[in-house]
Amino acid sequence: MTREPLASSIPVRPLPASTMLAARLHAPRDLRVESVPHPGWPKPGHALIRVRCTGLCGSDLHSYADARIGDTPIGGPLTLGHEFAGVVEEVGPDALDGRFQPLIPGTRVAVDPAQPCGHCELCERGHPNLCAHLAFCGNYPHGGSLCEWLHMPARSCFPMPDALSDTEAALLEPLGVALHAADLARLRLAQSVAILGAGPIGLLLLQVMKLAGADPVFMVDPLPWRLRLAERFGATPVEGNPEEAVPQILAATQDRGVDVAIEAAWGDRSVEQAAELARLGGRLVLVGIPGDDRLSLKHSTARRKGLTLLMSRRMKHAYPRAIRLALSRRVDLAGLVSHRFPLAQAAEAFSLNAAYRDQVVKVMVDSPT
Repeated sequence: MTREPLASSIPVRPLPASTMLAARLHAPRDLRVESVPHPGWPKPGHALIRVRCTGLCGSDLHSYADARIGDTPIGGPLTLGHEFAGVVEEVGPDALDGRFQPLIPGTRVAVDPAQPCGHCELCERGHPNLCAHLAFCGNYPHGGSLCEWLHMPARSCFPMPDALSDTEAALLEPLGVALHAADLARLRLAQSVAILGAGPIGLLLLQVMKLAGADPVFMVDPLPWRLRLAERFGATPVEGNPEEAVPQILAATQDRGVDVAIEAAWGDRSVEQAAELARLGGRLVLVGIPGDDRLSLKHSTARRKGLTLLMSRRMKHAYPRAIRLALSRRVDLAGLVSHRFPLAQAAEAFSLNAAYRDQVVKVMVDSPT
């Protein structure tokens, strides 16, 4: 017997367009804004999202510079972007949001770019960030959010209160990354922390660690304008590269080192230097992604100190907490944004960010509305 389609599976509005703009990477530093087909109506359990804005992430910059990230090269033109917020344009049947509530067209949402399978061993153990079949926006072959519309699982969508702007909604993703890294660090009240790298993730880690009671928090970065922002957020700033910073921080701690060292930059010998900063029995949390996909660590330092090494991959179950922190204004998200570009100028946005020009901290790309 043939079944009639459910009414909820029939789009109630015509497609807003047959084509759309997307910023696609073709080769290293070859980013082009092109017209591509509209993704069409969503399948069951999914939503069609009209993208409002996307933040450029350090991992996007790796892809931009090398046309790969880690051991994953791009195998064809790839739409980049994963820190984003948007509006639900349409939903397929059985579309439940990240709170397990029906997702309604017209809802403003922050979107988790990770799409775990939900059925593998690690997913069932409560570790979706380690999913064996993880799909991720902007990581080949999965297209990202630097476009006008895209499909996402409804469960990745978190409705936004009016008090949070689209920019703040997009930045909940890096805040979630910072929360997960802080969870791994298992910080105790009044323990000391050193963070190498005052980019957006490092600055969010600083804010989260201060909220968790860390004291002091040393922040290392060669860019003085980023350190000024770090000092405003409560850090003890240490200007220069990590090699120059190590003796300064060791002197400030009477050669004890810090309880938790966090690497959030991954440049040159930054992991080795973070290990040098950690105290005996301390914890070393690695958040940054190396351009050459190699981890370099002096074995004797880590072994003799008995360091606990923690590799931080994305986040898990962080969006509800991130939303509460943003609503309470205990973290400053919008204050990280230094530059904005329209989608049509995405190539210029990447060029500026990759060169760290014009005192850049965080770049946002706005899609047409």
